[in-house]
Amino acid sequence: MKHLAAILVGCLLSFAAAAEEHWVGSWASAPMRATGDSLPPADLNGATVRQSVRLSLGGTKFRLRLSNLVGTTPLTIAAAQLGDRDVTFGGETQVTIPAGALLVSDPIAMTVPALRDVAITLRLGEVPKEITAHPGSRTVTYVQPAGTTQEWPIERWYFINGIDVVAPASAAAVVAFGDSITDGYGLRPWQPSRWPDFLARRLQANKTTQQVGVLNLGIGGNRLLRDGLGPNALARFDRDVLAQSGARWVILFEAINDFRTRETAHEHGEQPASLAALRGAYLQMARRAQARGMRIYAATILPYGGAQYFTVANDRDRQALNDWIRSSGVFDAVIDLDAALRDPADPSRLAPQFDSGDHLHPNVDGYRRIGDAIDLRLFALGPR
Repeated sequence: MKHLAAILVGCLLSFAAAAEEHWVGSWASAPMRATGDSLPPADLNGATVRQSVRLSLGGTKFRLRLSNLVGTTPLTIAAAQLGDRDVTFGGETQVTIPAGALLVSDPIAMTVPALRDVAITLRLGEVPKEITAHPGSRTVTYVQPAGTTQEWPIERWYFINGIDVVAPASAAAVVAFGDSITDGYGLRPWQPSRWPDFLARRLQANKTTQQVGVLNLGIGGNRLLRDGLGPNALARFDRDVLAQSGARWVILFEAINDFRTRETAHEHGEQPASLAALRGAYLQMARRAQARGMRIYAATILPYGGAQYFTVANDRDRQALNDWIRSSGVFDAVIDLDAALRDPADPSRLAPQFDSGDHLHPNVDGYRRIGDAIDLRLFALGPR
């Protein structure tokens, strides 16, 4: 009995120690259904999938999140590795993720500095027909089908949802919540030049913000009010923002696709997004974040004059939404990216030095400009 009591006490102490650990997101991606060219290049049943991500916070103990969000049948992970460490779930190397579910691994002891790439290797068992993915990886994933040595490269992520790290109690994460401008449209693989990447480097270079993680939850083509490429922002806000480990702030930077798709809305059986409805969506997300004790920073919407589906009428509404963002008092702070990137000679357009050429997405200098325009004092650490 004394031996059993000692074991129970040891277990309780272990659980207490684990409960005291402060987990903070170091990397994350927004899960969505793989379709079209996002589908894997080969059958994933029994395949090995090697992927790479860049951590924003370093540390010595991590955990991996895997998602079967869109699957309607279970996903079997036969084995997983983070870097060169085996990953377990409840002490088991093989795990089955139910349809629609997310699983968090056991803690993984390894040392990885901030802003370093880490590999994630999944050996898959049975895979659902519906694949949970993220198209905007900006890295190359290698798929090795079962029974072969050949690897197929593709610029997508499959089933990986996040990596958390044990960090000091004051550490926290900021969620970058947006569309293709946040997801880094136009960048080449292995080019960590999305605006959240520039922000992460600035935070690490500043001694007072080195314990702030940056989580990129952008989805290319995403909209506030309607599904498009991925579920609408209101539908995914709780999962992609509020559920992130240690998240204390969110930068809300969406709506340009709601304006652009007004011109084709009726072709898809939709009503064009009204200015009032867009304001209402912003207000809903502000209330939900603030109710959780998170600070929400709204970014003004960039100009897109010269881009496909641009109209003067829609631009008037874009500017009206920006004026409301600046003056409403709804948000804990405003990040005026419109002012930072617009052309002084024509405020309906991006400044030429920041334009990728499609008049909608910034180039690398534009992404850097966004990262530089964010005041690091917004991320003061310490007690809430």
